[in-house]
This record gives sequence, structure tokens and C-alpha cells, in this order.
Amino acid sequence: MNNTYLFYDIETTGLNKTFAQILQFAAIRTDMQFNEIERHDILIKLRPDVIPSPKATITHRISIAQSMQGLCEFEAITQIHRLMNQSGTISLGYNTSSFDDEFLRFCFHRNLLPPYTHQYKDGCRRSDLLPITIMYYLYKKEVLENWPEIDGKLTMRLEKLSEANQLAIGQAHNAMVDVEATVELARRLFKEPKMWGYLDGYFDKTIDKKKRIEELPIAFHSIACSNRMGLMIDNKYGSANQYQVPVLLIGHSIPYKNQTLWLRLDNPNLSKIQRHDIPSETSSAEEEKNFSKNSWVIRKKYGEPGLVLPPLERYWNNLSPERQALVEENKTWLQSHTEIFRKIIQYHQEFRYPKIPDLDIEAALYQNDFLSASELAKCRQFHAAALPNKIEMVTQFEDIDLRKLASRLLCRNYPDNLPPMLTRDFEDYVWRVNPENEEDAYFDHKYEKRTTPKIALFELDELRKEPENLDSQQIELLDELENYLKTHFSNVGSR
Repeated sequence: MNNTYLFYDIETTGLNKTFAQILQFAAIRTDMQFNEIERHDILIKLRPDVIPSPKATITHRISIAQSMQGLCEFEAITQIHRLMNQSGTISLGYNTSSFDDEFLRFCFHRNLLPPYTHQYKDGCRRSDLLPITIMYYLYKKEVLENWPEIDGKLTMRLEKLSEANQLAIGQAHNAMVDVEATVELARRLFKEPKMWGYLDGYFDKTIDKKKRIEELPIAFHSIACSNRMGLMIDNKYGSANQYQVPVLLIGHSIPYKNQTLWLRLDNPNLSKIQRHDIPSETSSAEEEKNFSKNSWVIRKKYGEPGLVLPPLERYWNNLSPERQALVEENKTWLQSHTEIFRKIIQYHQEFRYPKIPDLDIEAALYQNDFLSASELAKCRQFHAAALPNKIEMVTQFEDIDLRKLASRLLCRNYPDNLPPMLTRDFEDYVWRVNPENEEDAYFDHKYEKRTTPKIALFELDELRKEPENLDSQQIELLDELENYLKTHFSNVGSR
């Protein structure tokens, strides 16, 4: 099997990974030396139940009229799923681990496609160029001529890296331009092939587990495990922290067996934890939130960011003397407060995400069980069937959630000549997309509310209050969006 890289990027109607949709997907497939094999640029039609974010609209500059020329979501997402699941594909982009990949996962879910197979099946896996770029900045800075800053602070934003190093020509936040920039960035980093190969290993689950984490030095032993120590590298820790934090392995999650647990050792609140601070079954949500903040545990899956380095001197010296001293204080405190440390470990190992009642089927990807073999087979049959047969197959799904997903899929993508049984359910669903009271709006697995027409119009008015920040094209895009919202959702606030 020959491995290939599939560099990709998406432009979306908003930031909510559950309820927003993709408007543009671009990808370039290369061999392992980054020679281009093929490219794809897919425009996706705006769904009738999606309310575009005004901020997203003026960022990617895809007009509603332009979007209406695209493929329907079902056909586009099916094509994207096929690309990412081609045998031996390593799918990657810039910061895809924290945004694009999860966004696609929800797209696959609502279109009755397996959400995770591109991560493991038939030699497929994922990578992410952002943490790799950070590692080059820390240890092979000369590989790029310029490292950009904003207001005197280092930035790892792709558009700024591209601009500073002339990685690609064209408008940033056009998916294909961003993919071209990402491929060129990878080519320049690959000029140090030994380092590239080492960093690429972090995105292989077996190598990350056996050759990275299990070879970290043991700081000490506790009741939970051999507590290994390292430096975790991730963009979220910021340039002020050199993108890294010192961490201590405290074992694995019990309910989520693919999660390793890492205690931050530069946390000044850690040694202030008292026995009575540790939550019990009667603790309030606020008490649990405060404890989680004070004990600060990072959850990491094998083969995914953050990247964990051993605490060798050449790495450790990136920490300030003050942070190094705090690490030693916390290590000493943990070893001398073994009962509290045991309780900290127990709490985080046994922690379960709360089950959210009344969660919409599209937001319930992580809350529901994996599909059975027979359910997956039924989904494949649905995809293979002609449209008339798809309509007949809706009622053949035994699981009510799958039935609802299939019904919504047809109403969104093929609305003509559908039976009232399907359209009535869809009308009820669309009413909550445009509710009379904002409290009735759908919410996702993080309790974040879905954007409603009212909210979008409010955001649009706020943007117009600072016209000096808008160019003529952005003004036209906002005018078009306002007209679309008021026309398409003419019954805003009523039923």
C-alpha cells in the first residue's frame, strides 16, 4: 500500500461544528515527498436550514448566489468521505485537529457516513501541520526565513506565515489558496527530513504510545501508575509559554479508554488543593468546575496533539527558571500529599461527561453508542440506493435517530416530491431553527446555542456600525445575507 498525503481545508458558514456547514472543501493529494498527484475544489450549496454567520461570510467571501451553484451537501460530503478514506491516506491540514476534522466528523454523522474510519481504517490516519510547525520554530527556526508577529507577538496563523514567506498567491481564507500554502509550508519543513520523520511519528498511534510516551522518564511512582514526565507542545499554550507546558502522566480515563491524562506541573493552584476540595457525589457543578480548574488535567489521545517531548535539558530550558522551580515544588507536594494525589487521580480517571437531555440527533454524535454492524450496513444500502428507494428505506431504519437523520437528509438535499410524512417532521425541525423565543433554539454537545436568524441579523448590524472595517465587497455580502435571511425566514419569530 502506497501512502499519500491529502492536504485539505474547509470554509464554513460559522464556527459551530455541529450546526454550521461547509461551503468550500479544497484538497491536494501528494506523494510522501509532496509531489502533487491530484487536486479537488468542491463548492457546496447552502442548506435551507442553515443560518450563515455574518463574520464568517465577510471572512471567506463566498456569496449566497455563488454557493447556490454548488453540489448539495449529501453528494459533496459523500465525495469528501471517499477522498479521505482512500487506502493509505494521511489527511492533514493546518490546525485541522482542533477544527476541520471535528467539523467533518459531524458532517459525516448527519449524512449517514462512518465518522471515524478516515482515522484508522485501511492504513488511513491523520496529521496536523500546526504543531509540527511549532516544533520547527522551537528547534529548527532557520527552516523558514520569517516568523511573523502581530503587535510584537509571534503568531502561528497560516495566513501570516504565508504572507511572510510567500507560500501561496491569492486571497487567504479561500480553501484552495490555504491548501496551496499548507503544501508549500510542508515542502519547506521537509528540507529537514530527519526532523519531519520524527515529528510525523507523533501522529502514528503506535509510535506515539510505544516510542514517545512509554519512553519518557519516570519522575516517581504513585498508586495509579508510573508517573512519567514530559513537555507537552500545543498552540493553545501560547507564544508566551513557548507553546509548551510541563506535564505528569497520571494514567488513563476509565470510561474513555483512548484518553491519557496529564497533570500540569506549572499550575500554581495545584499545591493549594485541600482534601475537602475534592468533589463527591453531592458536589455542585460549580465545585466540580473549580476543582477541575485547580487540578488542571489535559486529556490526550495517542497519535494526536499535543506532542510530548522528554524533559531533556535542551527542551527543559525553554521553561523560565520560575516555571522550573514551580514544577519542583509541585512534584514535592504531590509526593508528600499522597492521599490528595490519589483522590485527584481517581476523580479525573473516573470523570464522565454529563449526559445532555433533549440533545438533537445531529449534536449527539459523542453521546450515542457506535452504530452496530447491521446499522452500518443499512446506511451503506441507503447511500447506494436510487432516490426513490432512499425514500422507501427511511422507515426501514429500526433506530429512530437514524430514521430522523435519513429523513432530514432527504428534505435538505432532495426536497421535491417528498411524502408528507417526511416534510412534516422537517417543518417542525426548521421551526426550532427559527424559534419565536431564543431559549427554544437548538443547542449542541457543549450547550452552545445554534445561530438563529435573529442572532445573525443582530451580528450583521453590529458589523455595520464600523463601516471603516469593511470593504465594498464585504458590504455587498452583508446586504445579500440580510436580504436572504429576511426573505428565506420571512416568518422570523412566528409560527
